Amino acid sequence: MQTAIPCLFMRGGTSRGPFFLESDLPSEPALRDRVLLAAMGSPDARQIDGLGGADPLTSKIGIVGRSKRPGVDLDFLFGQVLIDEARVDYTPNCGNMLAAVGPFALERGLVKAKGDETTLRILTVNTDMLCDVILQTPGGRIRYDGDARIDGVPGTSAPIKINFLDTAGSVCKSLLPTKNVRDVIGGVAVTCIDNGMPVVLIKASDLGRTGYETKDQLNADTELKARIEAIRLKAGPLMNLGDVTKMVVPKMCLISPPKSGSGISTRTFIPHDCHSAVGVLGAVTVATACVLKGSVAEGVAVLPAGDTKVVSVEHPTGEFSVELGLDPADPQSVTRSALLRTARLIMRGEVLIPSAVWDGKQSARLAA
Repeated sequence: MQTAIPCLFMRGGTSRGPFFLESDLPSEPALRDRVLLAAMGSPDARQIDGLGGADPLTSKIGIVGRSKRPGVDLDFLFGQVLIDEARVDYTPNCGNMLAAVGPFALERGLVKAKGDETTLRILTVNTDMLCDVILQTPGGRIRYDGDARIDGVPGTSAPIKINFLDTAGSVCKSLLPTKNVRDVIGGVAVTCIDNGMPVVLIKASDLGRTGYETKDQLNADTELKARIEAIRLKAGPLMNLGDVTKMVVPKMCLISPPKSGSGISTRTFIPHDCHSAVGVLGAVTVATACVLKGSVAEGVAVLPAGDTKVVSVEHPTGEFSVELGLDPADPQSVTRSALLRTARLIMRGEVLIPSAVWDGKQSARLAA
């Protein structure tokens, strides 16, 4: 006996996973998490008995519903499903999966297209963060094909522009949660910052690395990973996150001068494995650190002139351009951030889970 749960399997940016209507999942949070773990096949290194892809980028879920907040179209709850633990982490945001929320909502009839271009205001429930997402909807239907290209995804797709409205202190409650632009943790200079994602920046050279190593080289570097984790555990309480032993934040980011001539080069750990790319909000946060005088990125990042700066955040599989608007009266104050993503519907149908986990007959409203 199995329980069938409707879902759309979608790519959002450089991530992917199943998206669910909140009304199709059980209302009790602990039961809901057991359902999601069963759907994804966790805990198991290969996630062989579920939809998970055995990688943090492909072990993610989205839960979407109409928003009750005035002026907001959709609520989005993001879940990072751990691969080797029976746990779903709702602490962080995910800007990549966020890119697929609008298309999912249009596909499932939660919202209607508003002409050839549709702007939706989305609340990320995880951190109470608002953003405006601009979708291409010619003829009143979501468009997936187009000329936009993002590194980490083959081919081109229709552009999805995300304008973040209030990212500063999304999880840590302030942009600089330690109240310092630069701290020393474990004998290493760091910048602890949260402009959409809690991140600890460290110059790769301060750890005896170039910052240009491959993902596999860094994941095999057990000495480096142990040192990074020791810093992360100490940074957690300083960033108002408490004990982060079982959390995926803060993300740890090694930085080095850009290879392309502008921007910054990064290697991000989430939290223990090196990311093959860089998260959307992680890139926004890194780019923000680049414009802060006194941060560890000063003297490493190469920035363009002007009050609007497009910062190229390089990563192992390409680059991610973040547009930052600065306050002319205070060049260290970031007034807005925007970026480009793409998304695609891969599959529609039902995911089946053992009825022993959930029989599908319980309340279908997500608990407040």
